[in-house]
Amino acid sequence: MSKPSDIGGKRLISLSPENWARWLTELPQVKVIEMVNSDLQWVSRENDIALKVTSPDTGDFLLLNELQLRYSAKLPRRMRAYSGLVEEKYQLPVYPILVNILPHVINPQIPTCYESNFQGIRAYQDYKVVNLWEVEAEIVFEQNLRTLLPFVPILKGGREETVVREALRELRADEDLNELEPLLSFFASFVLELPVVQEIMRWDMAVLRESPWYQQILQEGEQIGERRGERQGEAKLVLRQLNRRFGVLNPTLEQQIQELSVEQLETLAEELLDFSTVEELETWLEQQ
Repeated sequence: MSKPSDIGGKRLISLSPENWARWLTELPQVKVIEMVNSDLQWVSRENDIALKVTSPDTGDFLLLNELQLRYSAKLPRRMRAYSGLVEEKYQLPVYPILVNILPHVINPQIPTCYESNFQGIRAYQDYKVVNLWEVEAEIVFEQNLRTLLPFVPILKGGREETVVREALRELRADEDLNELEPLLSFFASFVLELPVVQEIMRWDMAVLRESPWYQQILQEGEQIGERRGERQGEAKLVLRQLNRRFGVLNPTLEQQIQELSVEQLETLAEELLDFSTVEELETWLEQQ
């Protein structure tokens, strides 16, 4: 039976906090004083890790790490809120960083700041964004970034079996890193065939299920399934309306409509009554 294991963000960063801090801040002399409690009274925290650090150039400050499996539109507001609350709690400058592990499904432009303007009152918060899929896998080995070893398969240049095997050797050579092997297996399964993953490493699902990212992927899969079902239902309804208006559509048009998002289908359902010809429908689809 597998022993209990924590393969969440706090555990990963604690493996090599100083190298992690130096890599993210690009301050070669930064030192980690402690990992501080970033729990706040008003808002629950799940994925943030705050480090109290110091360097000769800046003095003491807080490195606020927000690790997310995928970016979502709510994160800029969260980065603004938590930066301010943590700064108030500890009375220290805050250096906030958003680390995204996997690309978003629709690959959005990820902003590096939060800004709002309500009745002339402006709010603004900068933060650094690090997308792991843009990080070169080789720096993990060059800079001894043990925190990133489980993510090597999804890093830039990390998809090769030889690179995954190198990451595996690093994990197995260190007793403190052994428990991270299931997480490496998990991310390797995104880029390698499952039999290859099973052949080169242990696939311990009992340990992996304890990872918050594994749970988030499960939830994400359920949400995608729900959205897919909603989209299919909306597409069938729109196609019925179009068939009644113009007769049976050609397969190419039907395929284009079935690939629309729920929001696009809802817009099409509202606008199709204004179409007089199939050509107008084709023009609308070309603009999407």
